[in-house]
Amino acid sequence: MYNFENEVVLFLQEISYVWAALLFLIENILIFTCSVYIGNILAKRYTYRRIVPIPPKIEAQEILFTISTILLNTIVTLLGLWLWRTGSIQFRNDIGIFALLDILILLLVMDAGMYVLHRIAHIPFIYRFAHRTHHRYDKPRPLTLFVLNPMEALGFGALWLFVLCVYDFSWAGMSIYLGLNVVFGSIGHLGVEPLPDEWLRSNLFNTLTTSTFHARHHQNEDYNFGFYTTIWDKIFGTLYPENSRDQE
Repeated sequence: MYNFENEVVLFLQEISYVWAALLFLIENILIFTCSVYIGNILAKRYTYRRIVPIPPKIEAQEILFTISTILLNTIVTLLGLWLWRTGSIQFRNDIGIFALLDILILLLVMDAGMYVLHRIAHIPFIYRFAHRTHHRYDKPRPLTLFVLNPMEALGFGALWLFVLCVYDFSWAGMSIYLGLNVVFGSIGHLGVEPLPDEWLRSNLFNTLTTSTFHARHHQNEDYNFGFYTTIWDKIFGTLYPENSRDQE
């Protein structure tokens, strides 16, 4: 596994930017496809636990914003490659306890950063020309995760690259975090709640975000700004008053 990681690093060092762009585009298309495909399976499987009304037929504009998000995510990834090659971003090769710690650090730091950006995005002046695009679709479905205004997609991408520039994470920790990021995002836009009632009442899922948590933000924009945890909403008083424990 360690040798495989070294081979991947060597490959990324040598590949041309043109081929890297194509590779990253394919990567982002696969991420999109898997997220929406699995999300739709879950949405159908748990249709009896729908937490938002059934969304209307997909609009052409949703498709266009989705394509834009995939392309911009590709550009952000390509920029990350350039920053890594020029030394602005550096990664460690360890796969032990510190790599696991990297995952926790990334989850907490990115959760805090995205919470701040999310609150900024709701400032009326900024909301009108950026974040309103996402909130136009107040009945989330798996595709909604990728329906973002280009400015918003670039904003989150810039935050991600900034965090990578200020701390040397491990390749393993960074990769696992990116996988978890897609999982959390996909769960948040299912439109149904796949977790059992007893899980929703637990302390763990009173701290981690769930499909219900983010659906409430789409339904009521003044609450639930967190991405991975409810920590910052609790600290700043933006947690939806009637949490999942009370709902059930």
